[in-house]
Amino acid sequence: MRPHAQAAATPAAARVRVGREVAGRGGNGVTVVSGLTLDAAQLEELAAGLKRLCGAGGAVKNGRIEIQGEHRDRLVIELCRLGFEAKRAGG
Repeated sequence: MRPHAQAAATPAAARVRVGREVAGRGGNGVTVVSGLTLDAAQLEELAAGLKRLCGAGGAVKNGRIEIQGEHRDRLVIELCRLGFEAKRAGG
């Protein structure tokens, strides 16, 4: 990620959850990052960096970042590196 993207993604007191969902997607799973307390522009910038990191597509929906595929472990490591209190959610 670019250096200013790290500065823009300021950690918050809220716990960030990284989980997986398949419901309503025809069996195709997505990794969902929720609990981020960022404004829309910061959320979009963070999502772009995370999608690049995973080499996958995705979107920001309802204040959550959705990334196509199973990338929970990689995203938890990256979010912790950026200063967020991230935890893997689900099984």
